[in-house]
Amino acid sequence: MRRVICFLSERNCKCLYVLILEYRWTYHNAHVNIKCLHVIDDITFHLLNYLTMDVSPSNTISILVCLICSMMMFNTVTCSNVKDRNTLLNFKKGVIDPSGFLASWFPENDCCEWTGVKCDNITGRVTQINLPCDMDDNSHCLTGQFSLSLLELDFLNYLDFSNNQFQGIQYDLQSGNSSNLLFLDLSYNYITIDHIHWLSRFSSLQYLDLSGVYFDKEINWLHSVTMLPSLSELYLEGCDLENVYPSLGYANFSSLQVLSLGYNNFGSELPSWLFNLSCDISHIDLQKSNIHSQLPKTLPNLGSIKSLILSQNYLKGHIPDWFGQLEYLQVLRLSENYFSGPIPESLGNISSLVVLNLYLNELSGNLPESLGGLINLQRLVVDDNYLTGIVSEKNLISLSNLKFFFLRSPALIIDFDPKWVPPFQLHTIELGYVSGQLPSWLFTQSSLKSLMITDSNASFEPLDRFWNFSTQIEFLSLTNNTINGDMSNVLLNSTVTWLTSNNLRGGLPRLSPHVAVLNLANNSLSGPISPLLCHNMKKGSKLRYLEMAYNRLSGELTDCWNDWKYLAHVGLGNNNLIGKIPHSIGSLSNLLALNLNDNKLLGEVPLALKNCQKLLILDLSNNSFSGAIPTWIAQSVRALILRSNHFTGYIPTQICQLNSLMVMDFANNKLSGPIPTCFHNITTLLSDYASAYYVGITIQSENIDQKFDFSLTMFMKGNKYVYGNLMNAIDLSSNNLSRSVPLDMFMLTGLQSLNLSRNQLVGTIPDEIGDMKQLESIDLSYNHFSGKIPQSMSSLHYLGALDLSFNNFVGKIPSGTQLQGFTNVSYMGNHELCGPPLTKVCPQNANPHSTNQMRKEEEEEDESEVYSCFYMGLGIGFAVGYLIVVGVIFFNTRCRHAYFKFLHQLYANVVQKTYSC
Repeated sequence: MRRVICFLSERNCKCLYVLILEYRWTYHNAHVNIKCLHVIDDITFHLLNYLTMDVSPSNTISILVCLICSMMMFNTVTCSNVKDRNTLLNFKKGVIDPSGFLASWFPENDCCEWTGVKCDNITGRVTQINLPCDMDDNSHCLTGQFSLSLLELDFLNYLDFSNNQFQGIQYDLQSGNSSNLLFLDLSYNYITIDHIHWLSRFSSLQYLDLSGVYFDKEINWLHSVTMLPSLSELYLEGCDLENVYPSLGYANFSSLQVLSLGYNNFGSELPSWLFNLSCDISHIDLQKSNIHSQLPKTLPNLGSIKSLILSQNYLKGHIPDWFGQLEYLQVLRLSENYFSGPIPESLGNISSLVVLNLYLNELSGNLPESLGGLINLQRLVVDDNYLTGIVSEKNLISLSNLKFFFLRSPALIIDFDPKWVPPFQLHTIELGYVSGQLPSWLFTQSSLKSLMITDSNASFEPLDRFWNFSTQIEFLSLTNNTINGDMSNVLLNSTVTWLTSNNLRGGLPRLSPHVAVLNLANNSLSGPISPLLCHNMKKGSKLRYLEMAYNRLSGELTDCWNDWKYLAHVGLGNNNLIGKIPHSIGSLSNLLALNLNDNKLLGEVPLALKNCQKLLILDLSNNSFSGAIPTWIAQSVRALILRSNHFTGYIPTQICQLNSLMVMDFANNKLSGPIPTCFHNITTLLSDYASAYYVGITIQSENIDQKFDFSLTMFMKGNKYVYGNLMNAIDLSSNNLSRSVPLDMFMLTGLQSLNLSRNQLVGTIPDEIGDMKQLESIDLSYNHFSGKIPQSMSSLHYLGALDLSFNNFVGKIPSGTQLQGFTNVSYMGNHELCGPPLTKVCPQNANPHSTNQMRKEEEEEDESEVYSCFYMGLGIGFAVGYLIVVGVIFFNTRCRHAYFKFLHQLYANVVQKTYSC
C-alpha cells in the first residue's frame, strides 16, 4: 500500500480503487487480520464516494489525509501467522549462534522485528530472510545445522544465508510445491549436500547461488537445475563438481542468462550443450575449472553473450575468428591458458568490447593494429605472451576510454613517437622489458594511480622528473630494473612503494606521511637507517610495512621506533647492522613480523618485545644473540626462529604454552638438556591445515585493495627456502641436547618437518611415528639412536627427505617404496643396517618346514658347537705339549745331548736292519 500514491486526479484514484480491490481479494485469501480488511473496506468506501460525487477541494484534502493515515496504519506490521513464527523458532534450534546475533528471535518479540526478517506490510507474513555474514568480520557468523524447513514459509520470496559457517544441512522439507521463492543464496557455507531434488518444488526460482557448497559426486546437478523453468541466474562456483556432462548435446535452460561454474574440477572438454543453449544467455564463467580442450572452430549459439570468462584452464589451439561476430560481447577473459598463434584481427570488430584479457598464454606474432579501433575498450591485458614486432601509437590510436593497459613480452619492441599524446587517461599501466627510454606519453597521464615497470633496462633519466611524477601515483611498483639512482634526496609519496631489485644506491630516501608500504629490498642502499626512521614529519606516519632486506645498511638499530606505531612488518635482514635491539622497538604495539636475521646484532633479546602482543613472526637467526631463550614470548607467535646464535641453557617449558606456534627453529645454538615433554600442548602442531596459513596485511584505499603476505626463510629438506605461507616445523639440530626424544614428539600429527640432527639423543624410534602423516622431512642424523627402524615409517607418503645416517640402527630397512626410494646416503654410518638401498645383504631368515626340522637343526647346531670346542682344545693341547718338549731340549744341555744321542742310535738301528734285509 505504501507504494500507491493517489494524486488529485480522477484517473489515478480509479487505478487506486482497482488496486485496493485486488489487495482486498488477495489478503482475504491469505487469512489477513480482520481489522486490516475493515480498514481496506473503509478506504474503498471513501474512494467510491469520491468517484461518484462532487467533492470540494477541502473535502478532497480531508479524504486524502484519511487515506494517508489509513496507509500509515499498515506500516505497523505484526507477525500475524503462528506457523511462520514457529517455523523460524524451529530453525533457530539447530543453529549455533556464538555472538548472539539472533538474540531478538524469541516468542515474546514480534517476529517481523527479528533480526534479518522482513514481513509483508499488510499480511504480516514473512517474505524475506536476509542474514549473510560479513566476509571481513565473521564474528557473528552462524554455524550448526541449516534446516531446509525454513523454505516452507508460504510467502517467502527471498532467502540469503551466504558466507556463514553452517556445518551440515537437514533435509526436513515436507512434500509440496512453492511458487513464491524467487531468490536463494546459501553460498560459501562449505557444507556438503547429498542431493538437490528439493529444488524442484520452487518452480518460480529465478536466482540460485550455492557457490562454495560441496556437492556429492553422485549428484546429477545439471538435471536438477534444468527443472527450474524460471531460473535466470545460476552460481555454482567452487562446489567441487567433477562432471560437466561434456557429451550431452542439449540442456533445457529456457530462461537462463547467467551461468557461473568457475573453480570446479571438471577435468574434461568444454561441454557441447554450452554452445547449443536455446535461451539468450549473456554471461558464462568457467574459470579455473580444469577444462582442457579447444574452442569450437565454428560459431556457436552465443549470439547474445556479453561476458565470456574461461581463464585459468588448459585450453589450447588458436583463438577462433568467430569472436569477431559476437556483436554484444563486452568482456572476454582467456587469460592463463595455452592458446597459441596470433591474436585474431577480427577481435577489432567487436565494437562493444570493454575488457580483453589474454594474459599468460603462448600467443605470438604482432599486436594487431585493429585493436586500436575499439573505442569502448577500457582494459587491455596482453602481457606475458610471446608477442613480437613493434608496439606504437597505431596500436592505441582510438582507445579513448582505455583505463588499464598491461603490456610485457621479451621480444616486443615498444616504440612510440616522443611527441604523441594519447587520447586516453590511464588509471593503471604495467610495462615490461622496456629498452631505450620510457615512453614520453607516460608523463602525460595525470590520472595515473598505479604504475608497474618490470624487467627493463630503459633509462629513467632524468631521475628528478620521474620521481616528481611518481608522487601522484598511489601504487608504484618497480621491480628488476636498472635505475641506478641515488635515493638519499628522493621523497617517496606513494601509498604502496615497491622498489625491489633496481640497483638503487646511496642513502635511504625520505618518506611522506602517505606511505603505507615501503619495500626497498635487494638493492645497494647503504649507510644508517636513522635518516629514514628519525626524519621529523609534520603529520603522523601511516607506514605499516617496512622491508629493506638484502642491502648494505650499517650502524645500529635506531631508537626512533616510538613514532611508527602503525608498523606491522619490519624486515631488516641480510644487512650489516650492529649493536643491540633498542627498547623502543617494544612500542610497536601493532607489530606482526620482525625480521632481523643475518646481521651482526648481539646481546640478549630485550624484555621490551613482550609488549608486542600481536607478534606472529620473530626471526633473529644468524646473529650473535646470547643468553637463555626468552620465556615471555607473546602467546600469538606463529614462527620463532632463533637459529645460528649463541643461546644457552635448556629449552624452556614455557614454549609449550604457545598454542599457535607453527615454526620452532632453535638450530645451531648451545642448548643442552632434554627435549621438553610437553610439545603436545602446542595445538597447531596437531593441525593438518598449517600450509594454508598466511600472514600479511591488507592495504585498502579508494584505488588500492591489496594484500601483502609476509615471507619467511626456513630450512627444509636440507635446503634454504623462502615461503609465503607457514608450515609446521621443528628444528633443534646442531645443539647439545641429550636423553631420549619424548614420546609426545611423535604425537604431533600435523608436523611437516622435524630436524633433531647433530645432538646427543639416544633411544629408539617408536611406532607412533607412522601417525605423523603430514611429515615431508625427517633428519635424525648424527645422534645415538638405536634399535630397528619401525615399519610404520613406510606409510609416510608425503616424505620427501630422510636422513637417519650415523646412528646405531640395526636390522633390515623396512620394505616399501617410501623408505627404499631414498639413496644409501640416508642410512650410511649405521653398520648393523642392511637391505635396500644399502648394498649390505641381510642374513637369510630360517624357514623350517616343521617343528621337528627346527629342533633337528637346533640339535645339529649344538653338536657342531661341541665338536668345535673339542677340536679347538685338542689343537691347543698339542701346541702347548710341543712347545714344552722343544723348550726343554733347547734350553737343557743334558736333555739336548740325550735327545740327539737317542736319534743317532735310532737312525743306526734302522740302517742296520735295512742292510740286513
